[in-house]
Amino acid sequence: MNKVLLLAASATLAATSAAAAPVTYNLDPAHTFPSFEADHMGISVWRGKFNKTEGKVVLDKAAGTGQVDLAVDIDSIDFGLDVMNAEAKKPTLFDAAKFPKATYKGKLDGFTNGVPTQLVGDLTLHGVTKPVALKINSFKCVPHPMLKRELCGADVVGTLNRDEFGIDAGKPYGFRMDVTLRIQVEAIAAE
Repeated sequence: MNKVLLLAASATLAATSAAAAPVTYNLDPAHTFPSFEADHMGISVWRGKFNKTEGKVVLDKAAGTGQVDLAVDIDSIDFGLDVMNAEAKKPTLFDAAKFPKATYKGKLDGFTNGVPTQLVGDLTLHGVTKPVALKINSFKCVPHPMLKRELCGADVVGTLNRDEFGIDAGKPYGFRMDVTLRIQVEAIAAE
């Protein structure tokens, strides 16, 4: 009888351990758009987004841990205005030719009931790496209705000072250097 109980306990422990394993999710580029809001001479707010993002998230809900590794294609910047898109790619702003990617590497943190509430990591932008913490406003995972794999999504927000990354165009004219980041992101469990 003790052998049967021991085998049953071992099987349960093995199943629980397998269920608690970290899962890798690939960012869905069709549903992930980092966007930003930046001051224009104190009289208006310019908004833009990046249309090409790639990366992955490794999440262990049971352990309350996770890592994020993503890259943004700077050349995909989109203000909704062609002339501004071209200006933003020049050396005076993002310098897309010299710095074609921005990256963020960090960890999911502040888990409550298996859900992260913040992202803590390093942003590399314009050749400069600095810590940037982001607040996760919402985070949810559901079964993808067509792919039959788990789909997770989040709404993330944070701020940075762009002059700390060497992007100080307009500063002498009174442009504020603080930029609000807003990131809508979705990722699908890898097969």
